[in-house]
Amino acid sequence: MLIVLKLKAAAIGAAVIAPLLAASLAPPAASTVDGTVSLPASSFSYRTAGDFSRDGKPVAAPLRNIHPAGDLAIMKSQVTAAAYAQCMADGACPRVTMPAGSLDVPVVGVSWHDANAYAAWISRKTGIPHRLPTDEEWTFAAAEKARDEALPLVDPADPALAWIARYDAEAARGRPAVAKPQPTGSFGINSKGLADVAGNVWEWTSTCFVRVSLDAGTERITNTNCGVRVVEGAHRTYMTDFVRDPRTGGCAAGVPPANLGFRLVVENRWPAIALFERAIGRFRRS
Repeated sequence: MLIVLKLKAAAIGAAVIAPLLAASLAPPAASTVDGTVSLPASSFSYRTAGDFSRDGKPVAAPLRNIHPAGDLAIMKSQVTAAAYAQCMADGACPRVTMPAGSLDVPVVGVSWHDANAYAAWISRKTGIPHRLPTDEEWTFAAAEKARDEALPLVDPADPALAWIARYDAEAARGRPAVAKPQPTGSFGINSKGLADVAGNVWEWTSTCFVRVSLDAGTERITNTNCGVRVVEGAHRTYMTDFVRDPRTGGCAAGVPPANLGFRLVVENRWPAIALFERAIGRFRRS
């Protein structure tokens, strides 16, 4: 009798697992129904984030050719006020000011810590890990919307002029005509299928601010400050991680962003695998 029961259980298990495995062995789609876009790995140029110096004077960060280790799944749109409101309702996200009227706009006025709280919540809800992108990943996904952050050539004898010139350039291009967050899709779709990249909402990344010395032909990190994170948008800047409103300060370099929001990377686990893990979790709790 025990052997029969075991055989029946094995048959049921096979019937449940087989279609899940078949789905998991299928190639991932270019985009998924949950609002993420899958980007095949390909080489791209990346200007390293941070404060670089040589002989005590600021210089442009190295420009590298990067090839990602694997494909990148990232949200097509920034997290909306409606989605963040659900997290607040569950008591998992710190409360922030919600916009009047429609909530189909990017949530703004969120700190780096708020964004991570949402990532942890949505990971638990879906059973699939979500996280903030690194600055490299954001640049890769932004494609033509990512600006080269090289310092302009002004006067080698006075490096401060280069920073002033970049600040002036950011002031001219970095203050959008409309500062209020706009409905999702208002700033168009980039070549990789992402919406509203480099619009009027800057996005938190997980990358820490670093200071790097290039003396004697050697790249050496002299300071890492993870209390300040890289923020990407119409231009790259750096913000203290607890800041929600960039107008109140906390900007480590350049013109402050108009708004602080975020989108998340979805870890490389296919939906069938996550579904199976969630089913096992429900079975164990029953």
